[in-house]
Amino acid sequence: MRRFLFLGDTITRRLVVTVALAAGVTLLLLQLFFAFGGTWAKPDVQATGLVQQVATVIRLVDAATPAERARLAAAANTDTIHYGWYDAGSAVAGVLERGQYLEPQVAQSRAFLEPFLARKPDRIVVFQEDNPVSWAPGLPYDRIRNPDAYFVGVRLADGSWILGIALQRFWGFYPFERLMLQVVTLALWVIAVSLIASRQLSRPIEHLAESVRQLGHQPPSASIEEVGPREIKLVARTINGMQAQIQRFIEYRTTMLAAISHDLRTPLTRIRLRGEYIDDKWQQANLFRDVDEMQAMIDGALSFFRDDAASEAATMFDLPGLLQTIAYDYSDQGHRVDYHGPNKTCYVGRLYALKRVFTNLVENSIKYGKAPTIDLEQRDDGSLIVFVRDRGPGIPPEALPRVFEPYFRVDKSRNRQTGGVGLGLTSAQAIIRSHGGDIVMENREGGGLEVRVMLPAMIQTGRNVSGPAHIGHMREKPAR
Repeated sequence: MRRFLFLGDTITRRLVVTVALAAGVTLLLLQLFFAFGGTWAKPDVQATGLVQQVATVIRLVDAATPAERARLAAAANTDTIHYGWYDAGSAVAGVLERGQYLEPQVAQSRAFLEPFLARKPDRIVVFQEDNPVSWAPGLPYDRIRNPDAYFVGVRLADGSWILGIALQRFWGFYPFERLMLQVVTLALWVIAVSLIASRQLSRPIEHLAESVRQLGHQPPSASIEEVGPREIKLVARTINGMQAQIQRFIEYRTTMLAAISHDLRTPLTRIRLRGEYIDDKWQQANLFRDVDEMQAMIDGALSFFRDDAASEAATMFDLPGLLQTIAYDYSDQGHRVDYHGPNKTCYVGRLYALKRVFTNLVENSIKYGKAPTIDLEQRDDGSLIVFVRDRGPGIPPEALPRVFEPYFRVDKSRNRQTGGVGLGLTSAQAIIRSHGGDIVMENREGGGLEVRVMLPAMIQTGRNVSGPAHIGHMREKPAR
């Protein structure tokens, strides 16, 4: 298996291929750079040997007698560099003395030349063809054929000048500029290669993470698609196996608890029948009340264990329409329930499960509060938040963290006479979390309770038509 490691799609192979491609592209770019880079790709002036060559000619001319200097300068001419020597009283020497030059270029050239000269020259000047000094008559170069010439002049001890003329630039940037170019180019290339390599390695992991996240929004039988490198496939296969084991465990537990709850109905029925023979009406009423309470608990447990929401298929529906329907239903019963929010927003989820959630929340607000309202907000990222608010007594702060626990009831505001066994909010939280969202409760300032149901942007939402839709004033004849 190890022998054929690079034949399959693995993270190792992807890394090796990415590095090999990066190296190949680097060599190709270097060849293109040297072929078409122009001045950027040429070596710096010191690497060409130009400085040493000019310094050698200057030393020879400076050591020669005045009668031999002009002949030596002319003899040093090459196809790329021409030299000329000018007496102190010549016109060219005067032009060189009076010329205006860029000090940074002069200082840089002096730093290059002086280490190769026998003695420190009195003056060094540097200029290009665009300087007026280059128009002086008698300079040893053809202005028409060499429009990009470079000039360096050195004044000798006797006041005469020797001028070196590079007919065209055959060197690149100076060392510091070249170093900056190399650093910037290397940084950009490292960033580009790192992004490509990291993308090749992180994309399968991101895909796996997204598949795991979406797994909670799909039916229990759903599994993660085993695609990508061999290592990612192995992780996906392991998660699928774990998912199947967890699902089997949940099914066994649910079946067992549902069976126990169902079997309890038979003795409860016998207890009720035997209670009919009790002569004491007060004791009989207490017994029937306890039986009814146990029956309600069993029915709630059966409904919770069946987990109808998990088996319901997700579908696209109009969420504001669902919320308005709930408000209309309670308006028909004489309760004022207002809806505020967009008139249309499409959402994909389990319709009847979400209807049970919002119906339970509104019903709690009607039972234990007053003036309940339903508000729907859509965030910029596409997520949705449904607010159910009331002006009731609220919930004691110490009880808020426990309201979603199974069979937990708040004694002061929730009692057995109002119905329910403490599984409604637990079931609501399970349904919302199965959609990838969450549900939280908190007390409102001034009294009352606010429930926030947060639904993630797991689908694309339709176009919203803004504007509040007040339902409360339709209680007598609500629109459908």
